[in-house]
Amino acid sequence: MAAVDVTVIDHPLVAHKLTALRDVETDSPTFRRLTEELVTLLAYEATREVRVTPTTVQTPVAPADGVRLALPKPLVVPILRAGLGMLEGMTRLVPTAEVGFVGMVRNEETLEPSTYAERLPEDLSGRQCYVLDPMLATGGTLAAAVRFLVDRGADHITCICLLAAPEGIERLTQLLDDLHVPCTLVLAGLDERLNEKGYIVPGLGDAGDRLYGVV
Repeated sequence: MAAVDVTVIDHPLVAHKLTALRDVETDSPTFRRLTEELVTLLAYEATREVRVTPTTVQTPVAPADGVRLALPKPLVVPILRAGLGMLEGMTRLVPTAEVGFVGMVRNEETLEPSTYAERLPEDLSGRQCYVLDPMLATGGTLAAAVRFLVDRGADHITCICLLAAPEGIERLTQLLDDLHVPCTLVLAGLDERLNEKGYIVPGLGDAGDRLYGVV
């Protein structure tokens, strides 16, 4: 099994919304709304392997077999701060999921990530986790977040990103090569490359700044 299973969503609505996100003329309120809508579309595919248990309900006519989400509940983990802009779109599709947070920042000189905050259960044994991070650029931040969750017992990880660069996917795969936990990466688009500053080209700029402004 490959360390990371990559899925790039091929759908006209995904492409349409991603194009609008890329546009430098798109303002922050519109950018936030489009991000939420796009993540809901991505989440539909990302939750394909979500665990369920059989159940039976009574319809107005007769009993019907069906399924409910299994326990423990899925855990959604946005990487602060840009991942927060994806949270509403994810929980719209899975409103019963629990939410945890990891704060990570990339050193713009070394491009290495560091953790500055976290709010997660100490024991994630048996949990499916959905990590939200708009941009997979150098791959270090997302890999560190995945390892953080696996170290606490998570046994199935799905990462949802708007865009990725080939270099980021390659490094993510290398950094997670020794993990024996299924890891899936779901993308709206795969771009050309990284530039010399570690930004995705053509990309859409700094997702956090476009969501919330420059701070």
